[in-house]
Amino acid sequence: MLDVDWLIPAALGGVIDSRNAAKIKARVIVEAANHPVTPVADAALTDAGITIIPDIIANAGGVTVSYFEWTQNIQQFRWEEDQVNEQLQKVMRKAYADVASYAENKSLSLREAAFAIAVQRVARAANLRGYV
Repeated sequence: MLDVDWLIPAALGGVIDSRNAAKIKARVIVEAANHPVTPVADAALTDAGITIIPDIIANAGGVTVSYFEWTQNIQQFRWEEDQVNEQLQKVMRKAYADVASYAENKSLSLREAAFAIAVQRVARAANLRGYV
């Protein structure tokens, strides 16, 4: 049994599954690995009142900084570390706030809200580009 406040699976996918989900007594799980919680475990943990911060949110910082680096390279411009951290903090706080607000307003989990927002954004981009 894991009786902790926060649990952060950070190495392997699928490590929290139907066999061990009921043994977890964490208040929050942060998915630092890619897809460490299986869908069956996700449902059981959500039903148990455990907040799961999905990998798409927890891992977004690295992808965001990679985007910052890409844009700096194209422009032949370089940010100082404090500017990168400041911009990253803005982006991540807004992203989490948007997902949390959507989840609360629609009575969804953070994972479901993040997925719904992502699908809406892709559909909007496809529409704006004339693909659909």
